[in-house]
Amino acid sequence: MSKIGSSLLVPSVQELAKQSISQVPDRYLVLKQEETPTLINHGVEPSLVESVKLGVHDLFNLPIEEKRKLWQKPGDMEGFGQLFVVSENQKLEWADLFIINTLPSYARDPNLFLNIPQPFRDNLDTYCLQVGKLCMTMIRQMEMALKIKPNELVELFEDISQSMRLNYYPPCPQPEKVIGLSPHSDAGCLTFLLQANEVEGLQIRKDGMWIPISPLPNAFIVNVGDIFEKKNIINNNNNMNNNSSNNNNIITVEKEEEEEEEEKMENR
Repeated sequence: MSKIGSSLLVPSVQELAKQSISQVPDRYLVLKQEETPTLINHGVEPSLVESVKLGVHDLFNLPIEEKRKLWQKPGDMEGFGQLFVVSENQKLEWADLFIINTLPSYARDPNLFLNIPQPFRDNLDTYCLQVGKLCMTMIRQMEMALKIKPNELVELFEDISQSMRLNYYPPCPQPEKVIGLSPHSDAGCLTFLLQANEVEGLQIRKDGMWIPISPLPNAFIVNVGDIFEKKNIINNNNNMNNNSSNNNNIITVEKEEEEEEEEKMENR
């Protein structure tokens, strides 16, 4: 499996926040800039979801010496760090990320995956399998909603890869001057976002406006990615199927929090 890209190594925002700084380093300062698909009764075991949330919390609270074993390597984006940092002068996001390829299992970096502490490693393995099954169930439901022949979309996506991104947003002394994650669309097929606590911050763009999303317990935010959008557009053109409209909210941004830390997980 080819790598998803590369990124320059950057400092840990969590470690910066521990230093009781009164001003955010210049490199993190940026200009300031309804309804959403929420999935409940999704079939992923609630006890497993809670175990994974706890594992994410513990992962980000590892001593920095242990985190370095899981840090990004030059030319790679898996591990602790940030995405798509290509210049030493590039503005950074006020967030620490942990990125890992999860499925298929042979695509995993064994040196990274095997250094994830137990029991989080095993819980993560089970969680990714269950979310993978959920993804295929969603695609089958979307086939019916879009009036596409059975298995036509399933066959396109049944061999796709899965990756997970864990986002951690430490408290910030100047929250009005930074951003947690830059506005973006998701590149993949479907994103299942699970928030690890009740801190608000996620926003979606709808009708030209940014709308805050309040997290629900044991629920996923489901986001349609660029690949699915493009495949769906091609499919509709080929089949002259213009009977269903596409009003998916595909742009998300996780903003910084003033008083509380926040953790999010994204399966792609």
